[in-house]
Amino acid sequence: MSTYRKLHGRAIQAVTTDPTVDVAEGQIWYNTSSDTFKSVVGIEAWRSAASMITARGSTGGAGDQTAHLVFGGPPAATTTEEFNGSGWSVGGALNTGSNLLSGTGTQTAGLKAGGWTGSTNQNNVEEYNGTAWTAQNTLSTARRNLDGAGIQTSAAFWGGQPPGATSTVETEEYDGTSWTGGGNLGTARKQSGAAGNAVTALLAVSGKNFDPATTSNVEQYDGTSWSEINNINTARSGLGGGGTTTSALVYGGTTQPGPLVANTESWNGTSWSETADLSTAVTDFANIGATTGTNAIKSGGSTPSATAATEEYNKSANIITAGAWSSGGNLNTARYGLGGFGATQDTAVAFVGRDTPIYNATEEYNGNSWTTVNNYPQSVNDPGSCGVLTAGLGLGGLYPNDIGTFPTTGRLTAEYDGTNWTSGGSYTYDAWGTEMAGTQTAAIASGGHNYPMPPGNRNNSAEYNGSSWTAGNNMSQVRGIFSAGGSQTASFACGGRSSPGVEDPTNLCEEYDGTNWTTGGNYIVAVKENTAGGGPQTAGYVAGGSAPSATAITGTYDGTAWSTNANLPGAQQNNGGTSNNTGPSGAMSFGGGTDKDATYEFNQESTALNVKTLTQS
Repeated sequence: MSTYRKLHGRAIQAVTTDPTVDVAEGQIWYNTSSDTFKSVVGIEAWRSAASMITARGSTGGAGDQTAHLVFGGPPAATTTEEFNGSGWSVGGALNTGSNLLSGTGTQTAGLKAGGWTGSTNQNNVEEYNGTAWTAQNTLSTARRNLDGAGIQTSAAFWGGQPPGATSTVETEEYDGTSWTGGGNLGTARKQSGAAGNAVTALLAVSGKNFDPATTSNVEQYDGTSWSEINNINTARSGLGGGGTTTSALVYGGTTQPGPLVANTESWNGTSWSETADLSTAVTDFANIGATTGTNAIKSGGSTPSATAATEEYNKSANIITAGAWSSGGNLNTARYGLGGFGATQDTAVAFVGRDTPIYNATEEYNGNSWTTVNNYPQSVNDPGSCGVLTAGLGLGGLYPNDIGTFPTTGRLTAEYDGTNWTSGGSYTYDAWGTEMAGTQTAAIASGGHNYPMPPGNRNNSAEYNGSSWTAGNNMSQVRGIFSAGGSQTASFACGGRSSPGVEDPTNLCEEYDGTNWTTGGNYIVAVKENTAGGGPQTAGYVAGGSAPSATAITGTYDGTAWSTNANLPGAQQNNGGTSNNTGPSGAMSFGGGTDKDATYEFNQESTALNVKTLTQS
């Protein structure tokens, strides 16, 4: 009789605790603590990821789950978005706006073909180099709702809707420079699923073969001709697809004239089988073309209204939990326009702010609940803030009921030692809505609104050494009530109330190197009152703000570009946050918005083995 060792090359080990790494799928062990046999089991599932910046469908796509590209969309959009595995950022714009287009390739070598202007079919073709699109030789036949797969130098596009027809059998091949006619499809179709990593190995899956009917037919291309292979289980159009001719996935779509579907099917080179469904039925989103049959991404689409939702599919022995915000304990004093600082989610400080009336209350957070502690020296809203629980800073602020005294008191600096507030050095100019980054002994403050009322915006900056302020170089952009993070020698300032009006939102960001301000990557959207932000210059975050009304959008910064992250559970503006955390994993947002006592905590994506206990059946 065969033994487990003979079958698998290893014995069943006895352990006191379950392993967390270096375990193969199907490996069995005996846990002596629980007196059970356990194993790692493969799992197939879709999970939510950060939403796209703009909700849209009928787009083109390229790349894979960790480096994805989406472009075009209605009515004839030029917008491109890039996904880095965590969030979305703005990419280079198409030269010619397109809707109902197709794409393939990678994020740094993408290919766009055909489309619709809203009135006419397109034959234009563009290539993407990771930064910009460049026009190339055109398709022989202008058409929309075509499909394609392959790479930038070896691809094919097929089917679609040319002028005067509902669908076509035509295929065109691309070698990176020129287009040539390929073998005709056996079944005319448009809006099909696509897979393949070279012109010699492609799949055309399902789609419409005439309006409004769909076909379950699947064909494989060998670089010369198409041949029929086994049909898909659920006929549909507007579906997504990716993979190779031996390992592919298709998902979503519509069974016209029937409903939208969430079905996912996998192809093993011989047959199709149902696997995990999308969380939401959706159609008309971008194919990803060449990838593996074990991971996929669904970005945007129609539900039937346009959506920005993104989902990721993984087939592995791991349970992947997406990064997300969760609700924490409520503030004792509901307010907005408050200050906040801290390095971790269990050492945060919230102080001052307003609702009715203006407050001087200070609270500390232990990871579960807020505790009221000693008051701030004055009642104000919109102060600057930075530091950690035992060494924090507050700066300036506004007391509207007594604005006449604020050219003096608006320069107040207060230092917090974890118990008491004490006075620090006087600031260099009269301001409120000034924001800070750094530590209690090495801070940088910038911007703000000046006095008297009505206010204007400022671009001044100053440095603090733990006892006194010294004026520094100006920012290039005037701004107040914005987001800041980092250190005195490597900080960022992002968004805020800006010009041409006093309260106009901006997407402009700047970086400080200890001497000069230079232009940084633009934020995802124009935003103001985005005062919950922090982290280092190369791993910063912004949560919420007003764009122009209160928003739940969050963004992360890598020192070059901003990308989206999971949205807050509720919209917040003029909110507080942990300014000195080491990255988005320690981010917080509290106060502001509709629920002025709400607290939200962010936890990064995590991965854990899918361990199951073996039982008799």
